[in-house]
Amino acid sequence: MYDLVIIGGGPAGVAAGVYASRKQLKTLFVTESFGGQSIVSDGIENWIGEIKIPGIELAKKLENHLEAYSGDVVDIKKGYRVNKVSKDENDNFSVEISRGDDKEEYKAKSILVATGSDRRKLTAEGADEFEHKGLTYCASCDGPLFKDKDVVVVGGGNSAFESAAQLLAYCKSVTLIHRRDEFRADPVTVESLQKDSKFKIITNAEITEITGEVMVGGLKYKDKKSDKEITLNVSGIFVEIGAVPAVSFVSELVDLADNGSIKIDPWNQKTNVDGVWAAGDCTNVLYHQNNIAMGDAVRALEDIYLWIKSN
Repeated sequence: MYDLVIIGGGPAGVAAGVYASRKQLKTLFVTESFGGQSIVSDGIENWIGEIKIPGIELAKKLENHLEAYSGDVVDIKKGYRVNKVSKDENDNFSVEISRGDDKEEYKAKSILVATGSDRRKLTAEGADEFEHKGLTYCASCDGPLFKDKDVVVVGGGNSAFESAAQLLAYCKSVTLIHRRDEFRADPVTVESLQKDSKFKIITNAEITEITGEVMVGGLKYKDKKSDKEITLNVSGIFVEIGAVPAVSFVSELVDLADNGSIKIDPWNQKTNVDGVWAAGDCTNVLYHQNNIAMGDAVRALEDIYLWIKSN
């Protein structure tokens, strides 16, 4: 019987793991990988304490930090996914995890969900067919393959503009396509990219089809103002259209918001189920950032510690 199971290896999960160790809570830490969504970033510039750090380096630092503190208090299960969390008749929790065909089950007094979000997939015709064949969800991973090529970035947030900035370093041209006429990205980021002659923006556009033969050869989009369908010839498509909370394993246990995120009390990170907390991008808080996620996780751990000691 564990005091706590922490699910997720991003900034929130690791922060919680470090605090759980320091508070000597017998903890099971389960994650498929470390780093969260930031692992795909070529350079993170708002991680407090680092001027700029690649996502892969940040992930390794998070993992090393947790391992350094884990000792015999935090048991780390890396490479495992959580299939389901359920509550039994004794008000304890059962956590089923798996790696490949191997399944394991553990008991715990409390749960902290810190699984963040998964990338939202493009739903246009042909998107599934051409995934990994010119259509990708990771500019830092696959961008160099498109050197001297014309490419498209789909999205309007910071991640879309950051991906475009990476691609401009080696692509022939980068066109950003957004379905609205306003961007969620920081104005300073948008303004910076607009100064590059290789960069173009298309707004009010709905992508309807990905075209090509063996590999991506282009796309079709509908201009939402004129209702005309336009064809664009490109060799690569990089999708950055947001994320979906990764909470399917607790969807039948806790209350979810309309967007699928876990509803929490921002005072203490509690869900509607006694003994279950959540922190980070999987929750329905207003803002999602690495630094915010870590703070939320620490708040949750403080509350979990008091709860465990009083039960």
